[in-house]
Parts: sequence; structure tokens; C-alpha cells
Amino acid sequence: MYRCCLPRPYLQNGVRLLSSQPMGVPVPSSQDLKMPPCDYEPPPYKGPEKRHIQQVRGNLLSPALVTHFSEPLLIHDGYMQWLFDYNGKRYLDLFGGIVTISVGHCHPKIIAAATEQMNRLWHTTNIYLHPKIHEYAERLTQTLPGDLKVVYFVNSGSEANDLAMMMARLHTGNFDILTLRNSYHGASPYSAGLTAHGTWKYNFAHSFGIHHVMNPDPYQGLWGGSRDSPIQSTRASESDVVNGVCSSVGKYIGQLDEVLQYSLPGGKLAAFFAESIQGVGGTVQFPLGYLKEAFELVRSKGGLCISDEVQSGFGRTGEHFWGFEGHGVVPDIVTMAKGIGNGFPLAAVVTTPSVAKTMSQALHFNTFGGNPVASAVGLAVLEALEENEIQRNCSEVGTYFLQNLAKLREEYPVVGDVRGKGLMIGVEMVQDRNTRVPMNPQMMMKIWDSCKDLGVILGKGGYYGNVFRIKPPMCISYDDVDFTVGVLRKVLHKTMSE
Repeated sequence: MYRCCLPRPYLQNGVRLLSSQPMGVPVPSSQDLKMPPCDYEPPPYKGPEKRHIQQVRGNLLSPALVTHFSEPLLIHDGYMQWLFDYNGKRYLDLFGGIVTISVGHCHPKIIAAATEQMNRLWHTTNIYLHPKIHEYAERLTQTLPGDLKVVYFVNSGSEANDLAMMMARLHTGNFDILTLRNSYHGASPYSAGLTAHGTWKYNFAHSFGIHHVMNPDPYQGLWGGSRDSPIQSTRASESDVVNGVCSSVGKYIGQLDEVLQYSLPGGKLAAFFAESIQGVGGTVQFPLGYLKEAFELVRSKGGLCISDEVQSGFGRTGEHFWGFEGHGVVPDIVTMAKGIGNGFPLAAVVTTPSVAKTMSQALHFNTFGGNPVASAVGLAVLEALEENEIQRNCSEVGTYFLQNLAKLREEYPVVGDVRGKGLMIGVEMVQDRNTRVPMNPQMMMKIWDSCKDLGVILGKGGYYGNVFRIKPPMCISYDDVDFTVGVLRKVLHKTMSE
């Protein structure tokens, strides 16, 4: 069985050190950049030629299926934090299939659970009893606080957020919903209304009754702020925070309250959606205390509070199992997907018995939701998270990662912000550190491609595509961090010197 992470001890007198190489470290040469070892060898690739695959992609698949990087990768195999292309080249995957691979590519425990269940029973729908969905529901709800005890299984994050919208509207009898600008909650015709990223919207009717409020961004936002991260924005100050609440919170909450007053009938609403840390939007965190005050205001207007944990759940933030716990809140509904199945199509909505009772007024059915294979996989993921101490790894390796990325911010003026918590990390690239103007797409692409060529796969996000999204399989090690920071340092040095 795979033994998770932390391969290099970083211990001195029994104490784990979180410091790394000192400032002024020489830029590593290509010879110095040694990829950490991996004891897995992929089998030879026997599929179609890459040229043929690209032709099929261009002619037979949706033209909206864009590929990352100037020269698309043809991925053949995966193991834990590693991906292998059709030539056998190994890459350190720091994007995890868009924040979906939680415990590692092809984790042996997950493979075993799926194989065992597939050999026994794939599908009956839930018109019959089968054991796995019941075992899984019991185990999953045990991870959640308060009265969050009733689970609905679906197949994707968009489905989960669609269902949460319906639940809130039916339960409250209200229609209007609030989300934050820069948020992403899905791309289905229904959830696209929740998403407040123009790059993800089409010109068709959507967003009925949905209002997007000002995003409380500590780096780019109007009033800045301090956040729950080992690394603060250059705009933050210790004097900003009093009793755990940032001074900018009142101003951002004032903007939310204005929308309630001016845009909603009688100020009544059905729900407020929020990611604990914005994912697609570029790992944006909120000022300390914002979410708690927002939840209080929303509930005073009759609304439910919905936490989108599609990217920030399952221990990724390190300190807590669920991202919302870091804000000191308990929502009324939680949506989850991606890491819940480690790449298997699985998602869920968890709510209270009171909200669930409303949903019993009519039939509700999802053909594949909670099918035997998905339930077996989900249960195995929870077991692997515990057995491999994944949450601890996120906290310790993630903090180490953030601290070392922050040194790049000090060394290179194009690194505008380093932020995040655990292994949900963002690095915002800029043209000008003082104005925070986003880095131009050509330079961003050059850095992105160069890191890939040296063996590191980074994600990219934010409205302007200028934020490197680092959300790897949560089994990465200190050695992986050192390699990544070395690659980034080398690429930034070369790019800035040209």
C-alpha cells in the first residue's frame, strides 16, 4: 500500500522545520533541477498517434474543449501525484485534474474498492436497497458538523448546486439568490446563473432571480483586507484585524446589504452561495470575519446559507476537513464534488432534516446518484484520507509550499500575490506590483509552458487568466515542493532576463 507523503523529515531536535533555502539562493541550473524519484513505471503507450487524436479532437469533439498549453499534452498514465505522457515523460501534477484528484491518481485502495464492487454489482438505481450507499451516507455525514445529516447523491458539482438552489427556493418560499462576483458554481444552464465569471457565460436566458454582490478580495478588492492564510497580501496590516475581524469586512458587508435593500423584493431571499476559497476565480480568500457576518445578515432576511465545497473540501485546506469550518460557520446546505470521488463521477448535497423534509413533498430521483460503484469509491476515498493522513499533509506541506512561494514574491516583482491555505494555493502574476495590473497573456503563457517543459503542470485561473492555481493531489511531498519552487525560480529568472 502507498505510504503517504512527508518523505523528507525536515526535523531538528524532534521539531519539524517549515523554513527552506535562504534568500539569495542561486538560480538552479537544469542539472540542479532533479525531479523527485518515483518507483512506478508506466506501461508502453499503444494508442492512436497523437496527430490522429488531435484530428479527432478538432473534428468530432466539441470545439469548446480547449486544451492547456501551447502544445497539448497527450496523457497516457497516472500514479499518485505523477502523470505520464505517451512518450513516457513524467510530470508532477499540481492541478489534480482541476482539483479533482484528492488522494492520488490510481490510488491502490480506490482501484481495489471499485474493482471489488464492479465484480459484484454496478447498478440497480435506488429503487432497491443496496448496502454501499447506506454505509457511505453514514460515514460521509459523520464528517460534517451540526445538523448537516441528510445527503443527496448526484454526479457533478453543477448538479449539486442545481439541487441546492431548488432546495433553498422550495424551503424558504423565496426566489432570489446571492452569489459573489468572481465565483464559479457550475456551467449547466441553471448553475451558470450562479457563476459570476463572464468568460463562462453564454448569451441565453439565465440568472433569473440571481444577484452577484461585490467580491471581498484582500488583494484586488476595493478595500483590501487580511485573510486566513500563512501569507498575507502586501495590502494587509496587523492593525486591520480586531477580535478576529478585518476592518474591511464592514464595508464589504455594507455592499451586500445594499443589494438586499435595492434589488430584492422586501429584502427577502432564498439563499446565499459562497465558496470557502474561490477556485476558478484564482484562489481568492475573503477578509477575516466576512463569511460569518454575511451568513448572519442572510439568515436575518430569511435566506439559507450554502457552502460550495466542491474544491475546498475533504481536508484540502489542512486545518479543517471542510473549508467553511475555517470561517467559524455552519451552513444550511453543503455541496461537494471533485475530490469526493478522486476522479470518479460523484457529487453530493448535504443538508438538515428540516430542509430535507421540504424535498419530500414531491418525488425526487437521480438515476445514477449514489450507485454502488460510486458509493464504494466514495467510501474508499474517506478511508484513504484518514489512513494516509492527508489532512495533516495538506497543513504541513501546504504551509511549507506557501512560505517558499512567498520568497519568489520577494525576489520577482511580477509575482504579485501568494495566497491560500493548505494545498489550495494561488500565485497571482502581475505586470506592475504597485498597480496590480494583471500579467499579459503572452508572458503568462510563456511561463506556464516553460514550467510544463521542465516537468511541472500548473493550473491557471482568475478572470484574466493570470493566477497559477496550485491544487495538486493531496499526497505531494516536501521534495515535490522544492522541485516546483526551483522550476518556478528558474523560469521566472529566465523570463525576466529576456
